[in-house]
Amino acid sequence: MNIAINSFVLNYVKALPWLCLLLGSTTALAEGSRVVATGGATTIEGSAGGGIVPWAVINGYGSSCEWSATAMATGVYVDDFTLKVIGASLSFDNRFELSVARQTFDLDTMGGELGQDIVGVKYKVVGELLYTAMPQITLGAQYKKVDDFTLPQAVGARDDRGIDWYVTASKIFFDALAGRNLLLNGTVRATKANQTGLLGFGTQASNDYLFVLEASAAVLLTDNLALGIEYRQKPNELGFAREDDWQDVFLAWFINKHLSVVTAYSKLGSIAGFDDQQGWYVSIEGGL
Repeated sequence: MNIAINSFVLNYVKALPWLCLLLGSTTALAEGSRVVATGGATTIEGSAGGGIVPWAVINGYGSSCEWSATAMATGVYVDDFTLKVIGASLSFDNRFELSVARQTFDLDTMGGELGQDIVGVKYKVVGELLYTAMPQITLGAQYKKVDDFTLPQAVGARDDRGIDWYVTASKIFFDALAGRNLLLNGTVRATKANQTGLLGFGTQASNDYLFVLEASAAVLLTDNLALGIEYRQKPNELGFAREDDWQDVFLAWFINKHLSVVTAYSKLGSIAGFDDQQGWYVSIEGGL
């Protein structure tokens, strides 16, 4: 059964661009047909969403039989650490998304740094963000690998690589809050990652997947300006130091379909034994 399903999906992916071409509607990296802001921003792991939570949206503004490409640069500046991320994504048909991200985590107080590479894929299963009663539902996976396993292993991590699996649902409700449109998103993630993977995967005592919840809500103040909040539950499996849940308040400005800027105030709790880590998040995204 799995072989048959995989074969069907592979054949579908191969055939769809040619079908679009025959229908005369394929657009190569054009501006896209979707409404501004419906591609979301880009998370610190490279997938379309907010800042720390993936949404069900597909990055860019490509609609049926259209391609989109994006690139982003992000900085998270908390009390004792700095996270820098660069990434890019390619999407097709408002259904498939492939993303890559490079994270560099500077241990400002301790000295040194950690690095991680992430490759993500997303597939829209059903629904639409705007036009159906059913939310848009998307399946996703993120393959992660740390550069140097020395520190993660020393604090009890089992592996230097792992895969996060998630399902996410997003929906915009029109005139829902004081006449403004409201976006709600919920995500369930299966993960073994410690501090999103920067401190390795699993522990010496357990290599089981844990299910965590993530959520976002945003009010569209205008057609291209959104004010929102995010919450991300964390596994907290490493014994040497507490891993707290993450949260932020963000303001996203979708200047046009080619440029957006997101800024947020983030509360990340305890990281590597340093408590109450909070500070600013800034991300710039460009797209074709």
